[in-house]
Amino acid sequence: MNVDELSQQIAELRSRVRRIWQRTATQPNSQQELIIAAFDELQMAMEELLVALEELEVTRAAAEIERQRYQELFDFAPDGYLVTNTVGKILEANYAAAIMLCVRQKYLVGKPLILFIAQQDHQIFSSIINNSQQREDCVIDLKPRLGTSFPASIRASPVYYSQEKLLGWRWSLRNISETKKAEEQMAKRTVELAKANQQLLSEVTEHKRAKSQLMHLAFHDVLTGLPNRALFMNRLEDAVNYSKQHSDYLFAVLFLDLDRFKVINDSLGHTFGDQLLLTVAQRLQQCLRSIDIAARLGGDEFIILLVGIKDVLEVVEVVERIQKNLAQTVVLDGHEVSTTASIGIALSITGYKQPEDYLRDADIAMYRAKAQGRACYEIFNTDMHLQAMAHLQLVNELRRAIELQEFRVYYQPIVSLSRGRITGFEALVRWLHPKHGIVLPEYFISTAQETGLIILIEQWLLYEACSQIQQWQEQFSFSSGDLAECPLTISVNLCTTRFSEENLLPHINKVLQDTGLPAQNLTLEITEGVIMENHDKAIIRVKQLRNLGIKLAIDDFGTGYSSLGRLHHFPINQLKIDRSFVSGSIFDDGNLDIVQTIITLAHKLGVNVTAEGVETEEQLAMLRKLKCEYGQGYFFSHPLDSSQATALIMANPQW
Repeated sequence: MNVDELSQQIAELRSRVRRIWQRTATQPNSQQELIIAAFDELQMAMEELLVALEELEVTRAAAEIERQRYQELFDFAPDGYLVTNTVGKILEANYAAAIMLCVRQKYLVGKPLILFIAQQDHQIFSSIINNSQQREDCVIDLKPRLGTSFPASIRASPVYYSQEKLLGWRWSLRNISETKKAEEQMAKRTVELAKANQQLLSEVTEHKRAKSQLMHLAFHDVLTGLPNRALFMNRLEDAVNYSKQHSDYLFAVLFLDLDRFKVINDSLGHTFGDQLLLTVAQRLQQCLRSIDIAARLGGDEFIILLVGIKDVLEVVEVVERIQKNLAQTVVLDGHEVSTTASIGIALSITGYKQPEDYLRDADIAMYRAKAQGRACYEIFNTDMHLQAMAHLQLVNELRRAIELQEFRVYYQPIVSLSRGRITGFEALVRWLHPKHGIVLPEYFISTAQETGLIILIEQWLLYEACSQIQQWQEQFSFSSGDLAECPLTISVNLCTTRFSEENLLPHINKVLQDTGLPAQNLTLEITEGVIMENHDKAIIRVKQLRNLGIKLAIDDFGTGYSSLGRLHHFPINQLKIDRSFVSGSIFDDGNLDIVQTIITLAHKLGVNVTAEGVETEEQLAMLRKLKCEYGQGYFFSHPLDSSQATALIMANPQW
């Protein structure tokens, strides 16, 4: 019966009571009154009951809506939810829990939850059921009916009746396999990132170290570890700028070039040369204060900056201390070696604005010191600058002369003293200067050698001379019986640089092939210094030249520092006595004994002798008496250009 039916029945009851009361109205009765009163009270009670029933119906409807909402949340929640009794028997299960445990939802009810928990986690489950009185969060492995176990996050909440009696448990289940996997991947990635970070840190450290090393290499010499030119110029620029602001501030630049380093380097080898440079670098630093700086320019050249000096005497003291230290013997693999240095000094009193100017002046002064001999020093002055400018102008003019072919070959006859006839010529270079006319070699040869231009000049000279002598041979071989029997020879000087050049032999071969001149008609003249300074290499080179069929002569013999004990090792053809021993009144000042000794020595070695500087009949007679084979000098002829030499050959003079 619903509320409406109950209300209708109460209304009918009331109506019947009212009719009864009306029929008995004529007969008042106290009992009737009581009954009426009772029914009125009953009516009021029933009305109140009806109102209460209506309110109850509304509450029940709202409760049903909430229950349905909860059931929907429970059934369709993404996480698994279970309700168990106190011993873990499943009373309710939602859809997600059924999916998670691979069991249909209705079959889960009544099953012990422990059936779906992995064996290793039974103890945890039992601990929660038996001991926990509060919410418990943990991670255990669930074991679905089908499939493999998986980790799950569990939240167990106790359910109480009137907050006293435990009715059961609510369980929240969440599959954290992906989370675990993500955590493991994250942990792995974290390890990888840590390794990558460590690698990056190592690379950054290595980069900084490499950068520091590159910076060091950019401003320091690789061999000696000394500052290089770049760092030196930075320090020198600082000194120049400081001196501009403080007029009493003085500094000095020293330019050092080791004496005879090339001889040591070539004779002992580059390894020993490097060791010597290291020793020099160490000794230079020992001679300086901490505020000074020594740098290596390259090769055997060093530069020093002395800052905050009192006067030039302090600079001289440093220079002398350097020379003393460098002169001390150093032992390199059993070889005792010592060296000195030619030092140029440039003082800040010149007041230059650019640091390069000081280095230039010190370089100029160093070359002046080197010209004076070993272990010398020079302080720069303005005259040196003027000479340096003149030197630079000469270099530029030489380059132009090579380009414009301003050089000419002059030929000085070489005469057989036994026959009195010309047997050949020495090729001498002359410079036909556009302003100064004919310029002799002594004015430009040393500069050409310093700059390396001598190589181009001698290459040109060799080709021109060989071409000319072959042309004369073809021109006069039939008209002159002497030339047919004894072909003309040509002698060409070979400087130190040219002698050491790698392509010397190929070039000579090509010249002989291009000109058609037989190799035996060419004589190359080298100085004593060339073969003594490059002893072992010189022997090899001389033998190579001899194998080509070329003749070799030692020029200006007696003026150098030949070792007579080594001389016989060189397969030479001829010694040329320097003119300083021949010219004069019948070999003045004891030169006659020297000339006689040289001729005797040459004959003992089985080589011929040519005497230079023959100027008089008496000198010629004496040389013939000493059995000298050849003569050359103004008595026979001055050097001639090609046309004059041609005329001389045609005249066929007899001496």
